[in-house]
This record gives sequence, structure tokens and C-alpha cells, in this order.
Amino acid sequence: MNHRVLFDYYEDDEIDEAVIALQRRPRIFYERVNYLELYDNHDFICRFRISKETFRTLLRLIEADISPPSQRNRAILAPCKLYMMLRYLATGSFLLTVADLTGVSESSACRYIHQVCRAIAIHRSKFIYFPKNVVDMRKVVSGFYSLSSFPKVVGAVDCTHIKIQSPGRQITYKIYMLSSIILTLMCPIIFDNSLIKSQFETDIIKGYLLGDGGYEVKPYLMIPLLNPTTRSQQLYNESQIRTRNVIERCFGVLKRRFPVLSKGITTSLINTQAIIMTCAIIHYP
Repeated sequence: MNHRVLFDYYEDDEIDEAVIALQRRPRIFYERVNYLELYDNHDFICRFRISKETFRTLLRLIEADISPPSQRNRAILAPCKLYMMLRYLATGSFLLTVADLTGVSESSACRYIHQVCRAIAIHRSKFIYFPKNVVDMRKVVSGFYSLSSFPKVVGAVDCTHIKIQSPGRQITYKIYMLSSIILTLMCPIIFDNSLIKSQFETDIIKGYLLGDGGYEVKPYLMIPLLNPTTRSQQLYNESQIRTRNVIERCFGVLKRRFPVLSKGITTSLINTQAIIMTCAIIHYP
């Protein structure tokens, strides 16, 4: 009786909206597939951009950090979280598409993709670093020399832009530059304020860096000549450009392997940094 009196004060449409709001959506459990068992190694690589062995290596690295505290109530386990993160990087798809692939909700996919990326990014110093000893440095010098006979080269510097969601008009340019350094290679502005520059200038690191015309010439940083006239100058430019181009190809290959870097990342700044770093870590083991 009280309910009928109460509803007498409202229009029919308002009552319908109130009833719908009070209705609780039933909880649905979707099937979660073990893709390690479903696909062979070739198909697995096509869908997740890494081999099964690399998947297991990554899982061992971060499993303790991303595993749920218990398996009650169909908790989302570490392998499933890693599947959805890799699929997101490999396609740049909407989160709902990734969620459907792994049998979770869209909000869960968003949360766990970022959780896994941050867990991997924490280990960046194990995978992305400048050569730390003489033996490693000699291997790097030898590798660069084999490209076009340019001696004593220990690295190349360049930058690339990644479309991201602007966190604010006043710092958009800075974030684009930050995106470049996260990919391990530095634009002029960031290079001038980097630890690596200091190490070159104090002779802790010996050898040459190669850059394009956007960088300032330094005793350790060599760029192409603007107007080569002699045969020697032309040969220098040819060798410098061919040797430096390896890093431009790296950017291209990285973006093709992980289309999320080309299509654009629409997450918060902290999560964007973790996503970019994760792509670099997986790509350069």
C-alpha cells in the first residue's frame, strides 16, 4: 500500500527509470582460454607478437607482482592478464575487444593491462642499458663498423613521436619528447640534460655517437656534413648515414610490431609511459 501511494507522485517514465536503476545486472562468467595450449608457436606469435618461450619468461619475471592474493570467485590469474596486455600492444584495439578475447569485463581489462605494463617497466634497467663493460662495448663497436666501416661508434641517437592523449596543452610538447627518450634514444633537448651526455664529456664512455642534422656537433657526437664538396666528405656522409639508419629502422620495426604505438595511446601519462617502456623491453631483449 505504501508503495502504491509513493508511486502516485511520479509519472510512468520516472517509475520505469527508478525500477531499472534498482535492478542489479546479473554477474556473468565468460570462458577464459589458455592460448598457450590453443595455438602453436606460429599462431601464438601472430596474435601476441612474442613466442611461447618469451611469454613464459615474461610470466616468470612478473608473476609474483600480478597474481591475485587468492583464486576465489574466479580471480583473474597472471597468464590471463599477460594475454590481454600483449593483445592490446599487438593490435591497439579498443579495450572491449581485448576484454572479449580473455573473458573479462572492459574495466578489468583496462586495470590489468596497466598493472602488467607497470610490473614489466619496473625491470627496465635489466633490459635497456648502455654497454657496461669493455667486452660489451667492443661488440657494439664491431657491430656498427660492420654496417658501413664507420670506426669507434658506440651508439646512435634519434627520436620518434608517439600520438598520446594530451594531459594538458601547456606540456604536450614535453610529453612528445619524453616519449622519444623512453624508446631509449634521445632528442636534442633531452640529450643535453642526460646522464649519458655527462659520461661522454667526462670520458667515462669513449667512442662516437651518430646523429642527424638536428643535433649539435660535439667531440663525441658526429652528424652529416651540410654541403659535402670533396669525395672524402661525400664518403663520410654516406658511411655516417648508413650506420645511423639502423636506429631509424628500429623505430619502424618497433611500431609495426606493436601498432598501439602508431595508432595512439589514450591513457593517463603514467600508464602511457609504462606502455611505451613495455614495448621497448619486449622488443629489445
